[in-house]
Amino acid sequence: MQVVLNQTMKTSTKLLTRLDYYYQQIKTIILTRQNPITGLLPASTAITAHGDYTDAWVRDNVYSILAVWGLGLAYRKIDDDEGRTYELEHSVIKLMRGLLFAMMRQAHKVETFKHTQSLLDGLHAKYNTATGDIVVGDDEWGHLQLDATSIFLLILAQMTAAGLPIIYTIDEVNFVQNLVYYIGRAYRTPDYGIWERGNKINRGSAELNASSVGMAKAALEAINGLDLFGVRGSQASVIHVLPDEIARARITLESLLPRESGSKEIDAALLSIISYPAFAVEDLELRDRTLNDIINKLAGKYGCKRFLRDGHQTVLEDHQRLHYEPWELKQFEHIECEWPLFFTYLVLDGSFRGEQEQVKKYQELLESLLIEQDGLRLLPELYYVPAENIEAEKLAPQTQPRLPNENIPLVWAQSLYFLGEMLSEGLLAVGDIDPLGRHLCVGKQREALVQIALLAEDEDLQTKLEVHGIEAQTPTQVEPIQVRKAGEFSAIYTQIGRNDKLGLTGRPVRRLRSLTTSRIFRISSETIVFLPSFSDSQQFYLTLDYHFLLDQIRSELAYIQKYWSDLGRPTLTLMLTHTMLESGSEALLELMQELKDGICNGVRVKLGRLNQLMLTAGIQRIDFLPNAEFSRFAS
Repeated sequence: MQVVLNQTMKTSTKLLTRLDYYYQQIKTIILTRQNPITGLLPASTAITAHGDYTDAWVRDNVYSILAVWGLGLAYRKIDDDEGRTYELEHSVIKLMRGLLFAMMRQAHKVETFKHTQSLLDGLHAKYNTATGDIVVGDDEWGHLQLDATSIFLLILAQMTAAGLPIIYTIDEVNFVQNLVYYIGRAYRTPDYGIWERGNKINRGSAELNASSVGMAKAALEAINGLDLFGVRGSQASVIHVLPDEIARARITLESLLPRESGSKEIDAALLSIISYPAFAVEDLELRDRTLNDIINKLAGKYGCKRFLRDGHQTVLEDHQRLHYEPWELKQFEHIECEWPLFFTYLVLDGSFRGEQEQVKKYQELLESLLIEQDGLRLLPELYYVPAENIEAEKLAPQTQPRLPNENIPLVWAQSLYFLGEMLSEGLLAVGDIDPLGRHLCVGKQREALVQIALLAEDEDLQTKLEVHGIEAQTPTQVEPIQVRKAGEFSAIYTQIGRNDKLGLTGRPVRRLRSLTTSRIFRISSETIVFLPSFSDSQQFYLTLDYHFLLDQIRSELAYIQKYWSDLGRPTLTLMLTHTMLESGSEALLELMQELKDGICNGVRVKLGRLNQLMLTAGIQRIDFLPNAEFSRFAS
């Protein structure tokens, strides 16, 4: 018994010693840089020929605080933490709220961008560390970086799920809901991307970036249905995401990968998409292919290149101008700077996948890259090839020594380094920093059974359909369930997130797609189903061709089956009309037979009455609309 007690005490002492070590390191390297008023962190303390790093970048701030959050989670596990859990967690809350305040002061830009998707209307990507003010004009920087806004939302969701109270008021909930709308069309919005300059030749041309689309997808999935007030909240503090926006982000992401964009065949930034923190790729084969491309094409001894022919901070770059001529890119081949930052992602990736050899390999490489300053071991931003070694490196890549740049440490890299070290020492578990379990979704793809409720527009049609063996109900017969058109639901979304004080109007009126309408809704104590928008002939003239409409139903069923991710089954409500029976009876009856057989276009389906299908359907509640008036459905 005494031996066990002694062993327990030794373990406890060792644990406290390691936690104290990380506390001193993180406090000295990260928290001493945190502004006491705004809570924001500078990207670094360096001011070099390549830029002023003392500003607070949104992306860098979120990554830089992760080590503080991780250490706070580790301290939660011991009884006597000397107040450090509280201190660390509230440093995290202060930073996240500092970013929130800086963005809320630009609520007018969020509102405008929802309608325009214009580059000049984007939220600013960096702010003054001491005040939270903007630091450069709308047209003086590539501000539209959807990955930055997205990672803020993703980590906000993870921290909230872990019990941190970050959002305090309904005004703030409304603003976050509008940030969801802001990133909701990332799948079709060219931006400046994670490296802030868009196209590889830095001409300021925005392009569609896989790292932005992937981070937006992850953020939308993570925050969907989340109560921002935690266990103390209500339906009013729950965030609503349209599942079709997640699905379309996934379709775009999978079509882009392993490329980053039109100009970048591969980019090390994709490590954050295929692994921690986004875990945005379900397809295991595509994930592995992207990872292998990054390692094979970008990894070196000192880190990974950002992308091929990246001239940034090489000695050949003319830092007096932002862009290159296309013919100049060739000169950067094989001498691109290597960033230790990406080895920290590979350590984290190995930890989440249980690949201990990978963890060990990149930890050892990182050890060799740390620079000692004032007794601290710090990760520089990057390593570059000095001028005298350029020609030799071009002739024989990976043979010449490289030097660290002046930006030591890159706080973002240092934070992820500490996070990886704490995971490998067992001070943290992967579930601690991913409480939403995003890493468990990689490689798991679900094919849903699609439920279908058939409605006839009136009793006369119902009788005619029965003659053909088709059972359908009328809207009157399904009461008290109400049946409405998708257009009415679009109007409801203009109220979700509406905040007159902030000048925010909710989601712009746009056509809603099938995943969104394949749910049962409880809205202000009413139970409502919405007909899919593709069946509305007033909205979509091609539905007047009923052969086209029936083919559309088949393709929508395949889409719903593949991309459904909600709890419960998707439930499609179809309204059959006299015109459909009269104009295309043969095609309609053929489709109905497929539905009755349970397989339609290779999709498993189940016909049934609405009140029965409700028992297994996906259901969404919307209880807090400030201005909701519904007209009775007119048959």
